[in-house]
Amino acid sequence: MMLARVAESLYWIGRYVERAEHLCRLSDVMLTATLDRTEASAQIARIALAAVGDTDEAKSKNSYEAARDLVLDRSDKGSVASSLARARENARQVRDQITTETWERLNLIHLRMTDMNAGRTFSGGSQAFLHETIADLHLFKGAADATMSHGEGWRFLLLGVYLERAQLIGALLEVCFGDRRRRPITDHAALTAVLRMGCALEPYLRVYTADMQPRFILEFLLLDEDFPRSVRFCTANIEEHLASISRHVEAAAHAGPDRLAGRLRARLQYADIDEVQAGGASAFLGAVRDECAGVHQAIYDAFVAYPLEQRLPA
Repeated sequence: MMLARVAESLYWIGRYVERAEHLCRLSDVMLTATLDRTEASAQIARIALAAVGDTDEAKSKNSYEAARDLVLDRSDKGSVASSLARARENARQVRDQITTETWERLNLIHLRMTDMNAGRTFSGGSQAFLHETIADLHLFKGAADATMSHGEGWRFLLLGVYLERAQLIGALLEVCFGDRRRRPITDHAALTAVLRMGCALEPYLRVYTADMQPRFILEFLLLDEDFPRSVRFCTANIEEHLASISRHVEAAAHAGPDRLAGRLRARLQYADIDEVQAGGASAFLGAVRDECAGVHQAIYDAFVAYPLEQRLPA
């Protein structure tokens, strides 16, 4: 069984890296929307900011400033720069558990974000800056997959990636389709932007062609079994990795994390989009996010913050 502090660090590396990539993509979509000074562009900015928990309407009126803060503001614990700094610090603590290729790629991205000229570079070509960062984060994940042994450490890393992704996509869908107090999204440009925020535009078009319907977008990002950023795909991988990890330890709790993950996976596997919409997408998405939070807590209880006597031989 892996040491608790090592498992925790690898798990949080995965979460922080996925969070940084998602925020970069939201920022990129916001900046693209500013090219058209329309009501749809303002709506896109509001969606992106609300998806990360920022409901300040004033910020959506200045998308460039909002995007820059979302990426480079090191005083904001939720920014890209802060997330990458935390990922890098966790990687430093478990340097012997990851490969040179993964460490060098993560260190390179962190140095770019903390460079004294980062703000100037962002101002000179914000979208190029974001695209390069996203590409490097993809390279980090690829290096981890190609060079790390696919044992416990690798599984904790991917467990963090998929749990963070499920929660982030769930939050995005709840903002777009779950809150009935918000004006429904019907504009073609806004619906396209939602897909781009989930890195789902081209995969969606291959399934539904150019038919931009809120129902289809919700179904694709929530229930598609093949798209790697759908909530269903994420929960299936969460269960798979937890099932493998749990074989190495006898969880004392009655409802171990693998069992909770299995229930969550089944909820998505057998869900029907008509029933989801009939019962209210907000209720369903809220339940999924609550169960993700429950899986996170169960992971800590089983692998990180467990009582010492639980692991000692009888």
